Amino acid sequence: MNPIRTSIAAIAILASAGAIAAPKDPMVGGAAMYPTKTIVENAVNSKDHTTLVAAVKAAGLVDTLSGPGPFTVFAPTNAAFAKLPAGTVDTLVKPENKAQLTSILTYHVVPGRITAADIAAKAKANGGTATYTTVQGEPLMFKKAMGHWTIMDGKGDTGTITIPNVYQSNGVIHVIDTVMMP
Repeated sequence: MNPIRTSIAAIAILASAGAIAAPKDPMVGGAAMYPTKTIVENAVNSKDHTTLVAAVKAAGLVDTLSGPGPFTVFAPTNAAFAKLPAGTVDTLVKPENKAQLTSILTYHVVPGRITAADIAAKAKANGGTATYTTVQGEPLMFKKAMGHWTIMDGKGDTGTITIPNVYQSNGVIHVIDTVMMP
């Protein structure tokens, strides 16, 4: 008896019986991210993105990011927002600062569904750096450094993509550790 064929047959039997689970939906902030839900439907369940969700609500972007897209969102964590100077978030979510908040948030959104593989291919074709224009209108740049993709804003500040390719029904999220500023 061929041991490889026996192993393949055993795997097939276990899979058909449900004994081998399908890959799980990725976890972000302690919550499963379902590819059948929208960016907003998933983000509200992530304990690591409560500040981002509050900011999206304050900026009036919930309907947009719940729409068909597709969108690529570089989603800063609560820890990323905490790195901003004290009082920045509280100031930005005030109604009188809605335009500035909207500008910052839309600087984290690129039209289309851009995966880490897309970023890598574009960087390879462009000497190691990929640049994408955000919905806000200014570019974000990406480069591989120390085994991770870094993200750089127009001011030269950098962050890291900590969780890539979190697929949504209307796009993809890449979790980042820094708030990018236009």
